[in-house]
Amino acid sequence: MYGVSVIERLRARLALEQALRRARVVLLTGARQVGKTTLARQFVTDPVNQFDLENPVDLARLDAPLLALQPLRGVVVIDEVQRSPELFSVLRLLADRPGRPATFLVLGSASPSALRQASESLTGRLEYLELGGLSLAEVSHGTGDVTGDANRLWRRGGFPLSYLADTDADSAAWLRSYVLNLARRDLPEFGVGLPAATIERFLGLVAHAHGQLWNAAVPARALGIAESTARRYIDVLGDALLVRVLQPWHENMGKRLVKTPKVYYRDSGLLHQLVGVADELSLLRHPAIGASWEGWVIEEVLRLAGNDYTPYFWRTSAGAELDLLLVSGGGRIGVEVKRADAPRVTASMRAALADLRLDHLYVIYPGNQRYSLDPRVTVVPMTELASKLDFL
Repeated sequence: MYGVSVIERLRARLALEQALRRARVVLLTGARQVGKTTLARQFVTDPVNQFDLENPVDLARLDAPLLALQPLRGVVVIDEVQRSPELFSVLRLLADRPGRPATFLVLGSASPSALRQASESLTGRLEYLELGGLSLAEVSHGTGDVTGDANRLWRRGGFPLSYLADTDADSAAWLRSYVLNLARRDLPEFGVGLPAATIERFLGLVAHAHGQLWNAAVPARALGIAESTARRYIDVLGDALLVRVLQPWHENMGKRLVKTPKVYYRDSGLLHQLVGVADELSLLRHPAIGASWEGWVIEEVLRLAGNDYTPYFWRTSAGAELDLLLVSGGGRIGVEVKRADAPRVTASMRAALADLRLDHLYVIYPGNQRYSLDPRVTVVPMTELASKLDFL
């Protein structure tokens, strides 16, 4: 099923290497199956230094965590740490030892905010890193076919076992199993108190809202649950790093602005599985193709932006909107995603440039030619997402 060799994640490896050099404890977060364990194992030479909290043997080893961890030296990996958040207080004691005999790399399938309360005792000792699915920069490295790599990555998503599958059918089968595991095990552990079949329906309803303003009343009515419960469950999907809840930008500009967040599935392959897309032809015919491509591009841009920018979207009640606003210090960069042959300046773009006082607006499209529409508006091919964009 998997005929392609494992893809080297050089940037992620370098970032983790630097973090392990700086910090006594590193928390590497990411959705399940994005490759956290595979990456972490590259830094551990002794199997005794690896603990998987889903493994009963390793759980037994950690019955007395201080006794188990204190003798270890070098990098120590603890996987699925959200299952035993009480370990953070033990790690604080071990991290404060003179001479730093060990560095602890803890892996979690939850966002840093979801683990913040447990990890507060490690303030000043802990560095966060997030690992997403495969990026265009990673899958296109040295292949010579960036466009083909991009289309495959968009279609199948960035979970390594989905992207690397021999066929689209194999990829879809893997994603189907992933959804079943989410519904039957993972999301109930995060506090989604619904039957597995109902969780699947909820995931599907969120998929149909991909790229749209989030209206909790719609899934609440469909599933017979309270709106507050639907809002809490979308937060759970965010904590599980499955969904991005993109907040609106608003400030006192004398205009009525939309203040409801948008929701996007962070992995396009997972989105396609939930809306019934099985291959390239069905994707190209699907009415959600534009929203899907927009979400995929946004994730690629945010991956390149890292922690240097805070992301928002912008929309006025009059209909002007901007897909992505990146704010860093006093700087503001706009990103508009257009699945079109030759994008042109629109009224929304002019409104965004004026009202948001953008330093520059970049329009990302699936073509192959970069060109300027205005001194502050540049059209950028999607293939440039394979490298560091000039504005990031």
